[in-house]
Amino acid sequence: MPSGTNQAELISAFSISRERSTEIMRPTDELMEEHRVIERMLDILSRAGDRLEKGENVDPELYPEAVDFLKNFADKCHHGKEEQLLFKKMMERGVSGEVGPIAVMMREHQDGRAHVQNMDKLSKGKMSKATKDGLIKSSRAYVDLLSRHIQKEDNILYPLADQVLDGEDQKELEKGFEEIEEKVMGPGVHEKYHRMIEEWSARYG
Repeated sequence: MPSGTNQAELISAFSISRERSTEIMRPTDELMEEHRVIERMLDILSRAGDRLEKGENVDPELYPEAVDFLKNFADKCHHGKEEQLLFKKMMERGVSGEVGPIAVMMREHQDGRAHVQNMDKLSKGKMSKATKDGLIKSSRAYVDLLSRHIQKEDNILYPLADQVLDGEDQKELEKGFEEIEEKVMGPGVHEKYHRMIEEWSARYG
């Protein structure tokens, strides 16, 4: 996972739906930009887990803030765009939702939510040895799952989507993505997560 993404690249990824570049960008390009942001959080969690395994302390606020990011940006916003719009449009164009890439991605989304739920519960308790061990296990499982998941989407599912979706489909998805941004994220939220990731990356990146 990349840990050297600079500030300009992260700002671009967060603001992609509101400040389009002059180049033509497909909805799948937007999703891949969001993957780069999510990967930064995965890197932070991985490094925090390394510290806990070594017996070092980790700021207890890291995990609640990471969970907030994963629930809202990664799941409600990013996965919402996929499940509510991209996958449905692909199925309308003949791609199976019962077997193959879409079915695998949907199952992995559910698995990821279970790991985040575990981290959420653990992060609300006292930072005991048992809690630390649980956070290491849950965060490691999530990082491993999402890292492989992202590679599958970038290299298999998104190229397939670009093959089966026509220009009108792409425009419809772009509009739908913008609506999810407005309803799920709202004003100022991207900036909040940007600042949060920058701060944690400076400490654990």
